Amino acid sequence: MITAIREIRKAKKLTLQEVAERCAPPTTAQTIGRLETGMRTVSVAWLNRIADALGVEASDLVRLPEQGDLPVAAILSAEGAQAPRHETRLAPPRPTPGMVAVQAATGIGDYRPGDEIWCERLEPDAYASALNRDVLLPRPAGRYLFGRLIGREGDRLQVLPLEAGGKQQVVSDPPWIGMAVKVVRGL
Repeated sequence: MITAIREIRKAKKLTLQEVAERCAPPTTAQTIGRLETGMRTVSVAWLNRIADALGVEASDLVRLPEQGDLPVAAILSAEGAQAPRHETRLAPPRPTPGMVAVQAATGIGDYRPGDEIWCERLEPDAYASALNRDVLLPRPAGRYLFGRLIGREGDRLQVLPLEAGGKQQVVSDPPWIGMAVKVVRGL
């Protein structure tokens, strides 16, 4: 089985020892190293333990041959484009359970026609985490409001639509909101 344990661990800037200590029950850095390199067989139990330690899903640690990933050719920084020091690969975006999407038919705000805006569904107790973020709110009769969440007073949410000249709207007690977390854009 080909795993992405090392890539995910390095992307999260964790050492072998830190991952080993985060495992429940804790293990050794040597064991994590052997699992990363394939010198030791990775069982489902180990995948689950390491996934919990890394804060990812166990399926994120498994590389399937049909799952395409992209080699990183360069890293762009203030100094320009530089070759990565170590081989790095990116997995294509995958939605997490419960996500919803908005598809932009025209340009509006920071979004271009064809953009896919992936939104994480939030329950009412988590609405504060979406302040000053773009959100999708369900409205009666199958309608929606999409805009910037600019305030919250009790169960009333103040949203500023993204279109030019849009006026603040107040939505009371929506059952959920979708907070924009990723834009998928073709160039």
